[in-house]
Amino acid sequence: MKKLEGKKAIVTGGGRGIGRAIALAMAEEGCDIAVVSRTRDEIERTANEVMMFGSQALAIQADVSDPLDVKYAVNETIKAFGRIDVLVNNAGIAIFKPFLELTLDDWDKTMAVNLSGAFLCAQEVAKYMVDQESGTIINICSSASKKAYPNQLAYVASKHGMMGLSKTMSIDLQPYGVKVHAICPGGVDTKLTADARPEVDRSDWMHPEDVAHVIMMLLTMHDRATIDEIYIRRYDSSPM
Repeated sequence: MKKLEGKKAIVTGGGRGIGRAIALAMAEEGCDIAVVSRTRDEIERTANEVMMFGSQALAIQADVSDPLDVKYAVNETIKAFGRIDVLVNNAGIAIFKPFLELTLDDWDKTMAVNLSGAFLCAQEVAKYMVDQESGTIINICSSASKKAYPNQLAYVASKHGMMGLSKTMSIDLQPYGVKVHAICPGGVDTKLTADARPEVDRSDWMHPEDVAHVIMMLLTMHDRATIDEIYIRRYDSSPM
């Protein structure tokens, strides 16, 4: 029997990069996946790949910063799957600029997707998980939730906020049997990082599958144990 047979999940930002890798790793172990993103062709491609493993898939076009879109995505998942066992809050954007050049619009967009989006998705899904008395919420926080980087003020602030969200959610949801994990990857070679930092050599950076491997470890642990936070760094970086 596959390790996640019968489980149902939502993966935001699931059309590419880390989200896609997580969705496929879960699907390979029998999990049905709702792939959520703003980009229709990407989520449809991931959904098709999920179904190649024999799992059910939904491609749901939605903006996680929009409360109505979030409600729609969760309702569609419930209608199709009947329950939600896992939420992976992976959707994110990165606007990297020197502090004095950062605009309020840059700040607002970053917070809306990275922090408010995670909050909205978690709160909407948690309503069902509380009724089920079980569930797992995984927030992809980044190493930027643990330390600062130059020219990344809005991104770092949003990810620090996501870490605070994770810690407090973990306390608030523990009585209902819902686990919350914060995953903090360092440099991962994705389109997001390529677009945000085109000048950087990413040849030694981690791959999205490295993060997906850690997610699978969390999802296959016995219920008697949990891990609050995992920091993943590329091997040749300095230990924290």
